[in-house]
Amino acid sequence: MRGEVRVVGAERPGGLELRTAGLAARGLPEVRVTGLPPYLGQGWARVLGAVAARVAAAGPVLPVLVEMADGVELRLVPEKDGTLAVVPPPPPPTDVGQWRRDVVARLFPEAAS
Repeated sequence: MRGEVRVVGAERPGGLELRTAGLAARGLPEVRVTGLPPYLGQGWARVLGAVAARVAAAGPVLPVLVEMADGVELRLVPEKDGTLAVVPPPPPPTDVGQWRRDVVARLFPEAAS
């Protein structure tokens, strides 16, 4: 991937929002996640970085489901602002917060210790 893609964050009333910056320069949508508790910020910044690499590799044909690792799947949903929101795959979990913690723990087990 040419150039730099960064993950930037901001605190919002509903929690932390993280988004990529740099995919749009390649004609691709930026990727974001909203409503994170702050303690998941670093882990999800790593998740978004990995998702951004997958989106950049896919080029103009964007995936709807992204398999990050065995049994760890994310869904990319187009938003009105042109970004892709990272959400759980169907069927939706009853506890999205737990799903988000599980994604980080399964992708980066060293972060849990």
